[in-house]
Amino acid sequence: MDIFRRYFPTYRTQFLVAVLCVALEAVCDLLCPTFMARIIDYGIQQQSLPEVWHWGRLMLLATAFGAIFATLRNVLAGKVSQSFGADLRHDLFKKTLSLSTESADHIQPGSLITRMTGDVTQVTQMVNGTMRVFIKAPVTCLGSIILATLLSWRLSLIIYAVVALVTFLIIQCMRTSYPRFRLLQQAMDHLNTRVEEYLLGIRLVKAFGTEKEEQRKFGTDNDALRTTAVQAQRPVTLLSPLLTLIVGLGTVLVLFWGSRLFSLSMTNAGDISAFTIYMAQMLSSLLMITNIFNIFVRTKASLERIDEVMQAPDDVSTIHMGKVIHGAITCNHLDFSYPEGSGTMALDDITFHLEPGASLAVIGPTGSGKSTLAWLLLRMYEVKDGMLQLDGNPISAYGTDEVRHAISLVPQKPSLFTGTVRENLTWGAPQATDDAVKDAIDIADAAFLYDIPGGLEGRIDAGGANLSGGQKQRIAIIRAILRNTPILILDDATSALDALTATRVQQALLSRSPRPTTLLITQRCSTAISAERILVLENGKQMGLGSHAQLLASCPVYQDIWQTQNGGLYGDR
Repeated sequence: MDIFRRYFPTYRTQFLVAVLCVALEAVCDLLCPTFMARIIDYGIQQQSLPEVWHWGRLMLLATAFGAIFATLRNVLAGKVSQSFGADLRHDLFKKTLSLSTESADHIQPGSLITRMTGDVTQVTQMVNGTMRVFIKAPVTCLGSIILATLLSWRLSLIIYAVVALVTFLIIQCMRTSYPRFRLLQQAMDHLNTRVEEYLLGIRLVKAFGTEKEEQRKFGTDNDALRTTAVQAQRPVTLLSPLLTLIVGLGTVLVLFWGSRLFSLSMTNAGDISAFTIYMAQMLSSLLMITNIFNIFVRTKASLERIDEVMQAPDDVSTIHMGKVIHGAITCNHLDFSYPEGSGTMALDDITFHLEPGASLAVIGPTGSGKSTLAWLLLRMYEVKDGMLQLDGNPISAYGTDEVRHAISLVPQKPSLFTGTVRENLTWGAPQATDDAVKDAIDIADAAFLYDIPGGLEGRIDAGGANLSGGQKQRIAIIRAILRNTPILILDDATSALDALTATRVQQALLSRSPRPTTLLITQRCSTAISAERILVLENGKQMGLGSHAQLLASCPVYQDIWQTQNGGLYGDR
C-alpha cells in the first residue's frame, strides 16, 4: 500500500470526484426499487394515474442522473488509472537502472519483465476498478440492506443471514487464494525467464539442434503455470456459483415469507417486489465484491513484488569528491568473493599500481578472476577486504557515476541496440562530432561501417543480429574511444578478430595521445605482450607481475600459457 500512498496525492482530486460519482450512481440505483414500490402501492393498487406518473418521473430522473454519474466516473477512471500505470512503470524502470549489481543478480530479468508488465497492469486494473465499480458494490450492498430493512424488518432478517454466510465464505476464499496467487506469479516468472533465455540463445540452440529439449523445458514450465493457475482460480470459481445459490435460496425465502406476511396484512405487494429487486442487487453486489477480493488478492501479491524492486538497494555511493580522475589505479592486497556465491575467493591478495596512461594486461585461465577486477573498478561490486584506489583515493570515496564516467568498458560480448549505426556508435557520447566518429572508426579498423546499406545512418537489428561478432566488437571499441575517458578496460575486446586485425587495433588504441590508463583482460599472450606489464592470475591468486620477458623467466603459469599457445615454443617472441 506504500505505492498507493506515494502516488495518491497526484490524483487525489480526480480520484475523489470519481468516488463521489460512484457513490451517487449507487444511490440512484438504490432509489429505483423504492420508487417502483410506490408505483405499485400508491398508483397501480389504488388505480391512481397521477401517482404512477409522479413516481415514474422520479424513477426516470434517478436513472438519468445515474447514467450521467456512470459516464463521468468511467472517463475519470480510465484517465487516472492509465496515468497511474504509466508513472509506476516509469519509476519502476528508473529504479531498475539504479539497482546495485547484487540486487540485479537477485531479481532475475524474466521476473523484472513480469513485474514491469503483468504486475503493473494488475495494479492499474485495481485502480481503474476502484474508481468504477469496487466502491459501488459495497455501497449498493449496504444500501440494499438498509432500504430493505426500512421496508420490512421482518423480511430483512433473511438478508442478514444471507450476508453473514456470504461474508464467511469470502473470508475463507481470500485465505485460500492469496498464497496460491503468489505461486502463480512465481510460475509466470519462471516461464518468462525460460522464453528470455531461449530468445537470447536462439542461435546456439539451433546450432546444437536442441529445439526439442528446449520445447520440453518450456512445456514443463508451461504445465506448471497452468496447474498453478487452475489451483489459484479454483476457490474463486467455486465461490461464485455457491453465492448465487445462497442468494437464490434467500430470494425464495423472501417470496415465501413475504406471501405469508401479505396474507396477514403485515406487508404489501410493492414492498415484496422491491425486496426481490434489492435481493437481486445484493446478489450482483456480492458477486462483484467476490471479484473485488479476487483482484485485491492478486494485486496485493503484485504490489509486494513491485515493492521488492522499489526497496532493493541502489548503487551504494553517491558521494561526489569534485575531483578530476586522472587514471592512476592501485590494488593493495585486494580480496573479493561474490555475494551469495560459493564463498570461494574470486580475487585473493592482488597488488599492483598503474600510473595514468600506463597499460596492464591481465591474463590467466578461465575463472581466474580477470573480469572480476573490471567489475570492481566499475563499482559493480564493493571491495570488502584490501584496498582499491583511484588517484590515491579509496574507490568507495567516489560516487558510482563519477567512477563510471571516468572508465570505458569494451566487453567481450558487446550489446547493440535497435537503431542506426551512428546511434550505436555514440551511445555513450551523444555529443561526439563527425570528425571524432571518423577518427574512432579508423582506430578500430571499422571501415566496413561505411559499406552497410545507409552507411552510418543504416539500421542495426536488435542485439546486432545483422552483424558478425568481430563487427560488433569493433563498434564497442568505437564507443569506448568516443567517450574519451582516462581509464579504458578491454575485456577480451578483440577475441572475435583475426590476429592481424586484433594487433592493428591494439596498437592503434595504445598509441593514442593522450593515452588512457589501459587494462587489457585477455587469454592471449599475443595480446598481453602489447601492454607494458602483465598480471598473471590463476584461481584468483596473483601468480606473477612483470614484462613478458620477466614472466617467461620466472612465472611457471605464464610459461605454460605461452608454450600452449605457441605450439611448445619457448623464449621471447
